[in-house]
Amino acid sequence: MTTTVTAPDPAVTAKLSTLDRYLPVWIGVAMVAGLGLGRALPDLNEWLDGMKVDTVSLPIAIGLLAMMYPVLAKVKYRRMGVELADRRTLVLSLVMNWLLGPALMFTLAWVFLSDLPELRTGLIIVGLARCIAMVLIWNDLACGNRELGAVLVAINSLFQIVMYSVLGWFYLTALPDWIGLDTAQLDVSMWEIAKSVLIFLGIPLLAGFLTRTIGEKRKGTEWYEQRFLPRIGPVALYGLLFTIVILFALQGEQITDRPLDVARVAVPLLIYFTLMWFGSFIAGYRLGLPYDRNTSVAFTAAGNNFELAIAVAIAVFGVTSGQALAGTIGPLIEVPVLVGLVYVSLWAKRRYYPVDRAAPAARP
Repeated sequence: MTTTVTAPDPAVTAKLSTLDRYLPVWIGVAMVAGLGLGRALPDLNEWLDGMKVDTVSLPIAIGLLAMMYPVLAKVKYRRMGVELADRRTLVLSLVMNWLLGPALMFTLAWVFLSDLPELRTGLIIVGLARCIAMVLIWNDLACGNRELGAVLVAINSLFQIVMYSVLGWFYLTALPDWIGLDTAQLDVSMWEIAKSVLIFLGIPLLAGFLTRTIGEKRKGTEWYEQRFLPRIGPVALYGLLFTIVILFALQGEQITDRPLDVARVAVPLLIYFTLMWFGSFIAGYRLGLPYDRNTSVAFTAAGNNFELAIAVAIAVFGVTSGQALAGTIGPLIEVPVLVGLVYVSLWAKRRYYPVDRAAPAARP
């Protein structure tokens, strides 16, 4: 074997603009700003929490939709059917997301939070909610396959509608009862889950599809790819930062008042994200998946649908419950960890995929 020394990947350099390169800094600033707002304006939490349609928080919904739309507008929808041709990708994604992911979170929750039943239940609820939102941001920054990422997110969404309540019963009631642990109940309807999926995935997915279809038809593919997409691209990161500020403002008081609980939830989450990403990436590498596909599977395996987890925890246990707090802590840990894994992924591309560099440019 020989080691190939290559110049920096121009695709990576293009991805990591000034905004992208310093993303961890902006995220840190957004976290501090959210905490500061929550502390400086005591009524802000109540005001933000009151801006709801049914159980959907409008500020969070606006931030997530702004975050999702530019990424989904980049997807080449005519290629999505082709992405499922490689069955290894689909099987690996399903195993990581629906077998290993929930089981790992259940184990970590009981190991680290056995004496805190509310936080433990909240963490298990997070583990059952597979990715549909922020993962597309991480996948895009890491030069993953956008079309495959969108397909995997759609598949996870369909599985969630059907399986979330079933898995909730299994991991909170049946399995603990079988092995002699404390049990809990999760009373949530398929419609509540479907509603979250439709809002946080369906709306931006439809908008992205219509934007590409109409834009290419009226202006042509070159205009759409070279002029329109670069203009709307930064909106995704602005939406991410806005969402982080809102989340920290909503839960800032609990986070600062219960730092030990936050730390105890953060540890299993950190282990979870790390094991899921590296486990999936190594498995995909061993299976011979190309970098862009392997990256998409790894980030969809590591990410979680915190919007659904928080909505379920609030609906079932209440907005001030420990279960809701555990769900809120989730994205606060996920964001910096997965940003770090974006850089790890780009390093792995240079180190382990030297001949794979031209693959993204070859896509029609």
